[in-house]
This record gives sequence, structure tokens and C-alpha cells, in this order.
Amino acid sequence: MAEDQEKKANPNQINIELSEEVAEGEYANLAMIAHSNSEFVIDFIRLMPGVPKAKVKSRIVITPEHAKRLLNALNDNIQKYEDTFGPIKKTEEAPKFPINFGGTIGEA
Repeated sequence: MAEDQEKKANPNQINIELSEEVAEGEYANLAMIAHSNSEFVIDFIRLMPGVPKAKVKSRIVITPEHAKRLLNALNDNIQKYEDTFGPIKKTEEAPKFPINFGGTIGEA
């Protein structure tokens, strides 16, 4: 009975399920975006120094309308983050990794 009243109170509510595997998240330090007239494709990539291949960890395909909503949501969240923690520093140079990141250096 209470569940029926809840549905009537907010008929647009969506129940979202998050599996344990997805809840762990996936680390990515690069995103590449492409688009057509009907969709945006966002590839989240993990690029590791010293490894010649980068792996796409997740590909998300969304409509242009949802891409705009995502942009607005990111802007809103970045503003809230900076209000709390201060400005996010932006650098134009590529990240610097230690030369032996991920393994040892061989010696002759």
C-alpha cells in the first residue's frame, strides 16, 4: 500500500540499479569524443606511461540532447567542487610520469 502511494506521489521517479562490479568504477585518464548528426560517442581511455597501447575502458553513446545535459551537469558539478575546494588548476602540458613508472629500467 505504501509503495502505491509513493508511485502516485512521484510518478516520474526512476529506480536505478547499480551492480557491485559497476559500482567499483573504472579509472580513465583520457577521453576522446566523436559525433555524428544523431549521436555523440565518448571513449574513456586508460593511458599508462611506458605501455605502447592505450585501452578503451568504456564507450558511451548518447544523443546530442543528452550530451548537452551532460555538459550542463558537469559544469554545475565543477562549480560546486570549486566552491568547496577551490579552483581546479589547468595545465596545457602533458602529464609527467616517472620514467620507470610501472616497472623497472633494464641496465646493460
